[in-house]
Amino acid sequence: MPSIQIGTLAELPDGTGRAFTVEGRRLAVFRVGDELYAIDDTCSHAEASLSAGEFDPDELCVECPLHGSSFDVRTGVPRTLPAFEPVAAYRIFHDGELIFVEYPE
Repeated sequence: MPSIQIGTLAELPDGTGRAFTVEGRRLAVFRVGDELYAIDDTCSHAEASLSAGEFDPDELCVECPLHGSSFDVRTGVPRTLPAFEPVAAYRIFHDGELIFVEYPE
């Protein structure tokens, strides 16, 4: 899988998440210290933006702002209902200040 530069660490402060667009698709990217996590930005239950939800850096989960499903940002697997289908998770890393995601062709 090719690695695509999507941004910089300065754009993603520690303990936060935000959306980045990669190849026309929105990814929700989260940061805890030097660790980065990337999942599809759209909730599998009702198509809300996960990057707009509340991120819990201690539990490594994000809550969908629409119906409250909680997703593990490491795997994309929902932890709570009403969502039961996972969202895709992607390998993400930084090299110095630059953030890269491995994105399928």
